[in-house]
Amino acid sequence: MMRRLNKTAATIHRAALEMTDEFGFDGWTMEHLADRVGVSRRTLFNHVPSKMDAVLGPEQEPDPELLEAFLSGGPTGHVGRDLGALVRTVLDAEPIDHDELVLVRHILATDRQVLDAARTRFEQIAVHFAEVISEREGDQMTPELAGVVLHLVIVVFNASLDAYLANPSAGTVADHFTRIFDDLVDLF
Repeated sequence: MMRRLNKTAATIHRAALEMTDEFGFDGWTMEHLADRVGVSRRTLFNHVPSKMDAVLGPEQEPDPELLEAFLSGGPTGHVGRDLGALVRTVLDAEPIDHDELVLVRHILATDRQVLDAARTRFEQIAVHFAEVISEREGDQMTPELAGVVLHLVIVVFNASLDAYLANPSAGTVADHFTRIFDDLVDLF
């Protein structure tokens, strides 16, 4: 099972987002963050290794059992549906709060340093998943083709964020992702 943020880590992440929105990424320090959250610097660093990690939140990993099942050709035997299930586990691990998503999108649109760090993290995740897909599919899917597949996943993820923001009562980001991704897979 994926690790959920504990309450302190979630509070640190939210406060880091709010401070970045208020002051910009360079406008506050870890000392300011510790004061705002009401924890010591030691406690702060026990939860987040860096200021950027506080803003971006922890990296999420898929359930190791599901990843192993994916590599073995499961859970359904269809690479598209199985990839969708893998992404869904990541999205289900930490449900996205509507107000926090609005805040994150605003920060990404206004703070280049955070945007660049988020892109770097996402690219690392994409490379990892491309390798996983290529390992599973062997000669049938080159790393380049797997990269194209992952770009489609990114497009679907962005569409699911937009759908959620437009109508949060219609389901979670994960629900929107599953619906849109399944519709895309059905086209092929």
